[in-house]
Amino acid sequence: MDGSQPVSLAITRQISHGDAMLLLLKLILWSVRSLALSRQALLLDNLALRQQLAVATRGGGRPRLLTVDRAFWVALRAVWTDWSASLAIVKPATVVAWHRRAYGAYWRHRCRKPGRPKTDEPLREAIARMVKENGWGAPRIHGELLKLGFRVSERTVSRSVRALRPRAPAGTSWKTFLDNHRDVLAAMDFFTVPTVTFRVLYVLFVIQHHRRTIVHVNVTQHPTSAWVRQQLREAFPFDQRPGHLLMDHDSIFSAEVAKTLMGMQIQPLRTTVQSPWQNGVAERWVGTCRRELLDHVIVLHEEHLRRLLYAFQNYYHTDRTHLSLGKDPPVSRPVCVASSPSSATLISLPRIGGLHHRYEWREAA
Repeated sequence: MDGSQPVSLAITRQISHGDAMLLLLKLILWSVRSLALSRQALLLDNLALRQQLAVATRGGGRPRLLTVDRAFWVALRAVWTDWSASLAIVKPATVVAWHRRAYGAYWRHRCRKPGRPKTDEPLREAIARMVKENGWGAPRIHGELLKLGFRVSERTVSRSVRALRPRAPAGTSWKTFLDNHRDVLAAMDFFTVPTVTFRVLYVLFVIQHHRRTIVHVNVTQHPTSAWVRQQLREAFPFDQRPGHLLMDHDSIFSAEVAKTLMGMQIQPLRTTVQSPWQNGVAERWVGTCRRELLDHVIVLHEEHLRRLLYAFQNYYHTDRTHLSLGKDPPVSRPVCVASSPSSATLISLPRIGGLHHRYEWREAA
């Protein structure tokens, strides 16, 4: 024990000597910096240190910054370029953020709008009486109000008149139209598919709204108006035709296509420009085809894509259940019930090369 005490004392003296040297070095550097500063900068530096000392001695625990403290550093940053060298209580980025918030608050206060003055009760009563007794419009009522000494704009009168008059019944919405014509409505659209050689193939399909049945689908590399007209003839032979055919403003669906449809006693119905939601049934089938087929294969050529689409069409019609059809395929699928679940085996029937499956019960032999 006696031999270890001199060693501990030496280590303590060495540490104390190191701390003293570090403190002395800091004092020297501070003195050199003070000599380099101008009188104004030195005053600002002392002011910054005194402010931070006041914050540190304000109360127990972590010092809490007040609004006046933040305002002090925002103002100091505006008048002193070397302000960050004396900052210790927070990071310089924090002061920059305070300044930005203060700048935003200042301009929000400058740009605030006083608001629209409230319409007086006598004015509202006069407008309501003129609407009720005469049925006048806003310009006529505004003129009469000016003759009565009211100081009001025509726009204010127009808003009051609109609020007093009952709204006209809303017209038929697009969804209501589609629901009411579902049995006699079909849709037609194009979508593109790239091949392994980076060529682009165009897929034309026609879908009925009633049971989501794909009436016709075909593929081409060079779509034309004449090709579309031929596909329509193949899609609706004889008397198998809808009352309306919904399509967009694609240039391929030209006036000749519309004329062909009317010759087949089918009314062409175009959606609004850049409004794919109006042809939602067709757009939804495109998404289904991409997610459940095209995103999982690499198309080699035109015939390959046509064969895949025919296989998917068959699966889509007879196997795949649809939410809008009460969990039933377009071609109604009977319920397969096992007479004894303990003795029956659940089997899977692969579709589209095993990409999808259909499940049924098979009774044990």
